[in-house]
Amino acid sequence: MADGMYVGMAGAAARAEQLESIADNLANAETPGYKASRPAFQSFLPARSGAVTDKVATAAVATGTDLSAGAVMTTDNPLDVVPRDGAFLLVRTPTGQQVYTRNGRMAVAADGTMNVDGRPIIGVSGNPIQVPPNTKPIINERGGVTVAGVEIDRLALFQLQGNVTHVGNSLYTPGAGGSATLADVGVSTGQLEMCNSTPLEATVQMISAQRQFELATQAIQTYKRLDDRVSEVGRLR
Repeated sequence: MADGMYVGMAGAAARAEQLESIADNLANAETPGYKASRPAFQSFLPARSGAVTDKVATAAVATGTDLSAGAVMTTDNPLDVVPRDGAFLLVRTPTGQQVYTRNGRMAVAADGTMNVDGRPIIGVSGNPIQVPPNTKPIINERGGVTVAGVEIDRLALFQLQGNVTHVGNSLYTPGAGGSATLADVGVSTGQLEMCNSTPLEATVQMISAQRQFELATQAIQTYKRLDDRVSEVGRLR
């Protein structure tokens, strides 16, 4: 019976990880630029020396990032942008790390630094984009940032290939084997891309995963009762 309990425990652990991922997606359903997490599952035969088993276990072996496009919302705010062709903006964290985001809700700080959620936006110059005091930047379709008709820098836009790792709220970086390539793709202004997982989708997935988790825990309890019965029969003999 031990194999059966192990299969149930493996299934419950896998579904628990899936539920955690779905909960993150649901919590960020209204977050601009958020990319849904998708766990990957793998089936395997429990190791048992010298015997053949018909019980197949499952496990969540990795959680990947779904880079598909989310719904686009029109805001008419000239500082809201959507990078084209799935490209990402480059921003700098307070620790100095450069990371990538699809959150195009930009603002200008008191010192003139353009930022997303307080993180400076990096231009093709390699530096944070800084606008003169008391001026309003305009972003054109090429991603150029102009002030009084003069282009002071251009948004650095990158295509992410391969493995992508989620490192923060709408923040991503290439994972093992992944890469980031500077791309000349331009932006759409006055719009924001929202999360690519809707509340309805996440809710349906959560209900399904919860049912699977409950079935796994029921299987564990059933095998435990069978083990208890076997032990009782052994004592009676």
